[in-house]
Amino acid sequence: MDKFSKSRYFVRLMPGFVFLAAPMAAYAEELKPVALTATQSTLAASAQELGATSLRTFAAPDGGFILAGKLDGDQFSVAFPAKWNRGTLLYVHGYSTPGTPVDVPVDPLAKGTGANGVLAEAYRDGYAAGHSAYDKAGMGVQTATENTLRLRDFLSKLGAKRFLVAGTSMGGNITLSLIEQNPKAFAGAMSSCGVTDGWETLFGQLIDMRAAYNLLTEGTPYALPGEHDLTRSALPMEPPEGEAATSEAFRWGRIAQMATPVLALAQAAGDNPEGREALILKQIASIGGFEPEPASIAFPLVTVTLGMDDLNRTLGGSIYGNVGKVYTSSEMNAEEAAAFNAKVQRLEADPSAVAKARQWHQATGRFRVPLVTIHNRIDSLVPYAQSEALGRIVKAAGNGKRLVQYTVPGTKAPLPVGGVEGYTHCGFSPEQSAATWEALRTWVETGKRPPADAVR
Repeated sequence: MDKFSKSRYFVRLMPGFVFLAAPMAAYAEELKPVALTATQSTLAASAQELGATSLRTFAAPDGGFILAGKLDGDQFSVAFPAKWNRGTLLYVHGYSTPGTPVDVPVDPLAKGTGANGVLAEAYRDGYAAGHSAYDKAGMGVQTATENTLRLRDFLSKLGAKRFLVAGTSMGGNITLSLIEQNPKAFAGAMSSCGVTDGWETLFGQLIDMRAAYNLLTEGTPYALPGEHDLTRSALPMEPPEGEAATSEAFRWGRIAQMATPVLALAQAAGDNPEGREALILKQIASIGGFEPEPASIAFPLVTVTLGMDDLNRTLGGSIYGNVGKVYTSSEMNAEEAAAFNAKVQRLEADPSAVAKARQWHQATGRFRVPLVTIHNRIDSLVPYAQSEALGRIVKAAGNGKRLVQYTVPGTKAPLPVGGVEGYTHCGFSPEQSAATWEALRTWVETGKRPPADAVR
C-alpha cells in the first residue's frame, strides 16, 4: 500500500476524526418509494404549502416515511414514524473538512447516521428524526444554529409539539448554542464528544500542537508540507481551476499529504520508544495537551492545518494568541524549554474574532432544559477537558440540576501502519449512544433525573 493509499485508508477508517462526525454520503436512489397513507399525504402537502421545495418521499421502517426537500435552498430530511407521538429529535453534525459536500444523508435512519444511530433510536420511540444541511463546510456553528432552528419552526407548523436536539463534536457546541441562545425552542438536549467549553480553548490546543510540531520537526523528514505560518492553512483547500469545487480526490489528497509525515513520525517512534522520534512525539503531545500516541497527534494536526483559512474567514480573524505565553513541558528540560519559547511562532488574537467565537459559541451554563453529555475519557480530537470545563461552567452558573454527564473509556482502532492503534474521536458503541438517548428521553418525559450508571 503506497503512502497516499495508507493515509486515505487512515482518514476513511475513522471519519469522525477528520470530519468531527461530519455528514455521511447517502443517496435517495438507495431508498425505496412509498405509498403514502392519507395522513402522510396531508403532511407532505402541508410541507409544500409551507414553502418546502424539491420534496421527495421514501419508505421508512414499520410504515413510516421520509420527507426530504429544501428550505430556502438548504437540504433537509426527516423520518416520520407511522405512530408519530408529535415529538422530534433534530441532529446537528460536526465539523467537516473545507471542501466537503454540505448535504446530509437523505435517510436520517441510515446506519451510523446521527450520533451513531441516535436518530434511529428516537424514531423507534415514536419521534420524528431528522437534520438539516448547513450553508458551508468547516466551521459552521452559526449556520447550523440558524438552519436547525428554521427546520424546527417548519416542523412545528407541521404539528410537532416537543423538540429535542442531539449533536456530536462540533455538533455538541451547536447544541449548547441552540439551548442557551433559544431557551424555549427545545425540551432537552444531548451532546456526544462535544466542544462543550468553547473554541478558544480547543483551537488554542490545536494551534499549540501545530506550533510544536513545526518547530520540533524542523529539518527532519517528518516536517509538514506547505505553509508553516500558524495563522494560515498549510495547503489551500480550493481545487485548481477547472476541477469540481467538491472534488473528492483533491480533498482526500490534501488530507493524505498532511497525515503521511505524522504517521511516519509515529511509526518511527513506535519502532524505537527510546529514540529521538519518540521524544519529539511526547514533546508535541505535551505542548498540545493530548495523548502521546499516533491518532491524538495526527487528528488535531490534520484538522488545524487544513481548516485555519476557513476558521479565520468565518470568524473574521484569529481567535487565539500566545504572545507572552511561557510554554512548559514535562518532556523538556529547562534548556530545551527555553529554546522552544525563544523560537516558537507568536501570534495575536483579533478581539472581534474572539467575540464572534464566543457568540458561536462559548458555553455559559445558563440553559433551562435537561442536558445529557457523554465523552470518552481519552478522545483524540476533542479532549475530555472540554467535558470537565462544561461541568465547572454549569456549576458556576448554579445550574447543576439540569446537567448529567457520562464518561466512558477511550476506544482504539488500528491505524494503517504496522501493528499500531490509535484512540478514536467519538468512540461510542451503539449501546452507549442508545443508553444516552434513553437517559435524555426518560428525563424529559418523566422529569426524573437519570441515574449515574445509566451509561457505561
